[in-house]
Amino acid sequence: MASRDKKSPLTNLIAGGTAGFMEALICHPLDTIKVRMQLAKNVPRNAAGSSLSFVGVGMKIVRKESPLALYKGLGAVTAGIVPKMAIRFTTFQFYKDLMIDKDGTPWKLNNLWAGLLAGVTEAVLVVTPMDVVKIRLQAQRHSMADPLDIPKYRNAAHCAYTVVREEGFGALYRGVGLTSLRQASNQAANFPTYHFLKGYLQRTQDIKELPGYQSAVIGCISGAMGPLVNNPIDIVKTRIQKTPNPEGLSGWARFMDVNGQIMKNEGWRAFYKGVTPRVLRVAPGQAVTFAVYERVSSWLDSNSDTFKLTAAVK
Repeated sequence: MASRDKKSPLTNLIAGGTAGFMEALICHPLDTIKVRMQLAKNVPRNAAGSSLSFVGVGMKIVRKESPLALYKGLGAVTAGIVPKMAIRFTTFQFYKDLMIDKDGTPWKLNNLWAGLLAGVTEAVLVVTPMDVVKIRLQAQRHSMADPLDIPKYRNAAHCAYTVVREEGFGALYRGVGLTSLRQASNQAANFPTYHFLKGYLQRTQDIKELPGYQSAVIGCISGAMGPLVNNPIDIVKTRIQKTPNPEGLSGWARFMDVNGQIMKNEGWRAFYKGVTPRVLRVAPGQAVTFAVYERVSSWLDSNSDTFKLTAAVK
C-alpha cells in the first residue's frame, strides 16, 4: 500500500469540502447574528431600552423575520465552502512543503507562514466574493415567512448577478485587502495552534490519530484565536462590503472614511461589535471542521488504493 504521509489534493477537496459543509449548516445562524450586530449603527435594544445580547438579537430576527432568516446567505457560503476548504488545506500543505531546507529540515514557524499564505490565497480566490454576496443577503431585513415581502436579492446567484450588473465585477472584490488580512491572521493563528496542540496530545498519549472529540476541542481552541485578534478588521470589512462604493472614492479613502465614521459616531468599542457571536461562530466551526476533516481524510487514506487518492510519494 502506498505511503499515507502526504494527502492528495483530491483528499483535501473531499475531506475539506465535507467538513466545511457541515460547519456551515451548524454554525451559520451565529454568523447572521454577528453581521447584524456589526452593521448596527447603534447598540440593538429591546422594547424596554436595554441592550440586546447576541441571543436577544437572534430572537429578534426569528420573531420579525422567521427562523429561516438566520440562514440568509447560506447559499453563498455553501457554494464557496468546498473550494475554500480545498484551497485552505491544499495550499497550506503546498506552502509548508516549500518551507524545507535542502537537508529536509522544516523552517521555524513554518505552520504560521504557511497558514498566513493559505489565508491570503483563499481570500483572493473564494472568500471575498462569497462574503460580499453573503453580507448583502444577511443585511436584508425581510420576512422569509411572507411571500409578498420580496427583497432586492432573492438568493445567492441573483445577488451576485445584481451586484455585477449594477456595480461592476470589481464590486465582488470590494474589501479584498481587509478580507485577505482577516483570513491571513485567522489561519496564521489557527493552523499553528492546532498542530502544536495536536502534536502535544499525540506525544503525551503515544498515539498517531487523535479521537474525534480531541480534534474538536483543539480545533475549537485554535479557532478562537483569530476572531479575538482581528475583529476590528472584520467590522470595517463588513461595513465596506455592505454597500456600493461612493463614486470617485478610492479603496483606501473608503477604508479611512469608514474607520473615521465608526470612531466619531460609535466609539472604539464599536470595533468589537459582534465579537461574541463571531467567536461562538468561528471556534465551534473550526471544531467541526477539524474533527470532520480528520475523520474523513483518515477514512479516505485507509481506502486510498480503492479510490486512487494517495498522493505521489516524492
